[in-house]
Amino acid sequence: MKKEQVQKDLDRTTVAKSVSSCCETHTHHDHSHDNPPPHTAASTVAPLTPSADQELTQFYIAQMDCPVEEQLIRSKLETKMGVVQLQFNLMQRRLDVVHAQGLAAEITRDLTRLGMAPQQIHETQAPTQTPSASYRPLVKIGIAVGLALAAEGMTWLDLSAAWVLPVALASLLLSGLSIYKKGWIALANRNLNINALMSIAVTGAVLIGSWAEAAMVMSLFALAELIEARSLDRVRHAVDGLLNLAPEQVEVLTADGQWQLQHAQQVPLGAVVRVMPGARIGLDGVVQAGRSVVNQAPITGESVPVDKQEGDEVFAGSINGFGELQFITQGTYDNTLLVRIALAVQNAQQGKAPVQRFVDQFSRVYTPIVTLVALALAVLGPWVFGGAWLDWVYKALVLLVIACPCALVISTPVAVVSALTRAARMGLLIKGGVYLEQARHLRYLALDKTGTLTVGQPQLQDHWLAANADQALALAYSLAQRSDHPASVAVAEGLSGQGLNALPLTQFEAIPGAGVQGLWDATVWRLGKLSWMPTAALLPDALQDWVRLQQQRGASLVFLGSDQQIWAAFAVLDQIKPAVAEALHQLQTLGVQVEMLSGDNQAAVQHVAQQVGLQHAQGDLLPEDKQRIVSARTQRGVTGMVGDGINDAPALAQASIGFAMGALGTDMAIETADVAIMNDDLRQIPRTIRLSQRLHQILVQNISVALGIKAVFLVMALMGSVTMWMAVFADVGASLLVIANSLRLLKLRVSA
Repeated sequence: MKKEQVQKDLDRTTVAKSVSSCCETHTHHDHSHDNPPPHTAASTVAPLTPSADQELTQFYIAQMDCPVEEQLIRSKLETKMGVVQLQFNLMQRRLDVVHAQGLAAEITRDLTRLGMAPQQIHETQAPTQTPSASYRPLVKIGIAVGLALAAEGMTWLDLSAAWVLPVALASLLLSGLSIYKKGWIALANRNLNINALMSIAVTGAVLIGSWAEAAMVMSLFALAELIEARSLDRVRHAVDGLLNLAPEQVEVLTADGQWQLQHAQQVPLGAVVRVMPGARIGLDGVVQAGRSVVNQAPITGESVPVDKQEGDEVFAGSINGFGELQFITQGTYDNTLLVRIALAVQNAQQGKAPVQRFVDQFSRVYTPIVTLVALALAVLGPWVFGGAWLDWVYKALVLLVIACPCALVISTPVAVVSALTRAARMGLLIKGGVYLEQARHLRYLALDKTGTLTVGQPQLQDHWLAANADQALALAYSLAQRSDHPASVAVAEGLSGQGLNALPLTQFEAIPGAGVQGLWDATVWRLGKLSWMPTAALLPDALQDWVRLQQQRGASLVFLGSDQQIWAAFAVLDQIKPAVAEALHQLQTLGVQVEMLSGDNQAAVQHVAQQVGLQHAQGDLLPEDKQRIVSARTQRGVTGMVGDGINDAPALAQASIGFAMGALGTDMAIETADVAIMNDDLRQIPRTIRLSQRLHQILVQNISVALGIKAVFLVMALMGSVTMWMAVFADVGASLLVIANSLRLLKLRVSA
């Protein structure tokens, strides 16, 4: 399966599916929402790309925020001629449709007939926060509940129907009209959802004369749904809350030399922005003047402040320390790393974890089965078991209420969304619940060396020159300065102080896993690994002695050669990251087998392995070698690959879970990976595993609660021990329980 993009294309618009509510109708759907939030989102599954004879239409639908609306829309549009593909983002109340040309207006009418109010949006719009549902109907629903209680009291006092009926009817009208409307639409579209079930159950209660109970069921359902909507908004806003980390306004230097407050979303690329001590940074940029320390925890999850001075990068959402900073913006607000992180979290919800797919499949079977049992009870109960027909009808109505697997449906997605949001706050961009759930099964982990175990900023330590190598240093400098590989950068920086002039190379080319080459003076010159040199087997004795000495020091070696001979060699040495040994110990404690896979020479690889306590390490590997080894590991269990360079991209794509060291990672590595580690701390991997384990515990608890309560009330309903309003109360109560349990993940402390 092709791996999805994480960071490079986070600013490209598409949609992601997420879950923000249960399968029940929400009375807040009838309440006013704010204007539709425009979005920019990244694809974490398959981008919707229309062909030449198709078009993509994107809708914001305020009434669509739970699976019941999604299923209703699917039943209407999936079989429609000309509709090619649908993508839902329930968290953002968004629907993307690929369809034949000229079909947008007809699709809009179809959605309107379903009781929706679709508004077209455009992918170029900037992201904003998702609006909350309006809670103004709380007064109306409160009155409905009060009237239902009054009707129940009148029934208990044995007052006549002349007193009970008008009070109960008033309660039903206040709380149930919207549900009846949605139920009728669902039935008209052959969709047996909770709207239809509740409408049938309440109507049945009215027909058998249980007016007070019908009113109580409908009003309690409406009230509980409003409370549930409020709870689910907390999940939605936990994701949106990432955007609150950056201030809305920033100080910008105007053309006349004055500082002026401007909205961050209106500040252009290249503007000069000032941030005062203690203030939050509003945009990404490069420091032009000033010196300070900056808390980058909102971006990286790392609480230790980072020194910032001229030339250093700063990120929106970070907190400035003691000094004033002036920086030049590197992009607009829409392209800030903070916005891309928030959107990545939103989009990560599209891929469903296996347990979520199981729950969805179970719920699709559960509802029709219980509904059929209810129908059989109403029709056959009196004949088979005896008793009054109305008693069996009442039991059937209770079963209809129980037939909605609402708590079960929301038991997994709410937990996954909360865990993904918590991961982002820890400096982990996880591209989907499937990877987060899979992390607890991690058995093998392959690590690159440079930038993963080491800092990724090697320094030139020594060099060797052939006797007649007059232009060798200039050639090496010319080749190295055009490459972004850490070893090449070390050579270029190490030679930069020797007064060398770059030579006019042509036909420059970077060869993954080997090095770089270019043409000069009719000769192809190569800078890279020894095995790539045409004359690798013809090393002079002096060079062999030098190589052995550098390998004993653990240095990485870079050679300059042509078809004739090796002209120069360079030794570069990198520092091991301080927390690597601790991270490896934690991984081993968690039962993960770790090995190093590197393109560096075996001696340097083995030297690093000994320093960090790794027993398994392989060097002199090409990208395809790493890919082959990782592929073999995946046959034996869930395998992770950690890297930060272009040479790691094939192995990252091959692994069950690809981890990119985000801060230093190349675009290709971050695109290919499933998890981006923003702070380059290898301890984030054991944290990911522990978060995955905790998520699994929450999922088991949620599913157990949802199924347990359903099973208990199903048995009690068959025994005649449960009333309709008790069934409603238990069902929504279970939903609130799993939501509250899932929200605990937002505040979870995950140790390394």
